[in-house]
Parts: sequence; C-alpha cells; structure tokens
Amino acid sequence: MKTNVYIDGFNLYHRALQYSPYKWLDLLKVSEALLPTHQINRIRFFTALVEWRATDPNQQRRQLTYIRALESLPGLTVHYGHFRTDSKRKPLTHPIQDASPIVEVDVTQEKGSDVNLATYLLLDGFQGDYEQACVISNDSDLALPIKVVRDELKLPIVVTNPSVSQRVPTAKQLQDASTFQRRLFKTTLKNSQFPPTLTDANGTITKPPSWV
Repeated sequence: MKTNVYIDGFNLYHRALQYSPYKWLDLLKVSEALLPTHQINRIRFFTALVEWRATDPNQQRRQLTYIRALESLPGLTVHYGHFRTDSKRKPLTHPIQDASPIVEVDVTQEKGSDVNLATYLLLDGFQGDYEQACVISNDSDLALPIKVVRDELKLPIVVTNPSVSQRVPTAKQLQDASTFQRRLFKTTLKNSQFPPTLTDANGTITKPPSWV
C-alpha cells in the first residue's frame, strides 16, 4: 500500500531524541521499520531552524548538517516553520521575600509546523498522493485533520507516538481520530541510524562529533 509519512520534527526530537545517542536518525529506515509491508511513497519532515545561541554555538550547524543528511534520502522533503521569542510576565512559583512575585521571561515557541503538517496531509490526501498516511507525532492539535483523512477521504491513517517511554500514552484525541496506532522503540531508533559519513551532490556529510 502506497504510504506517505508526515513527521513532526519538534515532537520527535523532544520526545525521543533529545537525551539519546540516536539523533543521527535515518527517517526512511524508521518509516520502513514502522510499516514493513507497505511502500513508502513520500516522507515530509516538518521543523524550524534554530537560532544561533552563545550557550550552544554549534547547535545550528548540527541541525543544518542533519537536514542535509535527510535531504539525501529519496522522496524526503523538509518543510519549515519558525521560532518566535516573546517576553512575557510570569508569576514565580516560589516568590522571594521582599522581591516582586512577577518576573519577565523570554518564551520561545515553534510556530507553523503543525499547520504545515496538517495542510500537506490533507492536500496530498485530496490529490490522491497516498493510499495510507502515517503521522509521527503525539500533538493532539493534529486530531482533526487526521480524522478528516479517515472519515472524509476514507483512507487508513496511522498515528505513531514518538515517545520511547511507555509512561507517555498516545493522546486520546489522536487514538480516537486515527485508524491504527504505533509506538517508537529504542531498538528502532538504534537500528535506524545513518552511517557516520554519507555523500550528496555537494560532497561528504559527517555525523556531528557530539552525537555519540
């Protein structure tokens, strides 16, 4: 069955990869492991480019290196949202004596990726680009477009919870909206790594040395 895979990169990173040694992840291998009897037609990866920060000056370079590795995969495209930082006034959980209980903090949020994912999921479905869809995310905001694919387009749709912790259940809204559910496991991440070096039209791509 011709299957498209839609990956919420922010959700995947924070629920499965952030504190793991498996960040050098080949998303085609992951998709084939999740759906071994199906033809992976297309993979869409949704993310946002991080900003340079003095606390981690190589973070942006690592991300761009990884995106370059992903773009070497056949059938994979990367779609970008953006990060927005706003200053907000927040109350302290434990106020300090003789000090203001309100502090001003910078809050950084990713914007656009969930809307982009929902848009392409529906657009591809209405254009007949897949016979089945798989969404890798545990974001309950995606429940409605997933339900539309199942109930209006009459196509099966699989939701994969990227959390490798069994203590984090698949969101109830996603369970109710999808046809099937899957989970990611550490063994899948471990067995789905890119080789340490690979090549594209521009030369050699090397795994970031801190990703051990």
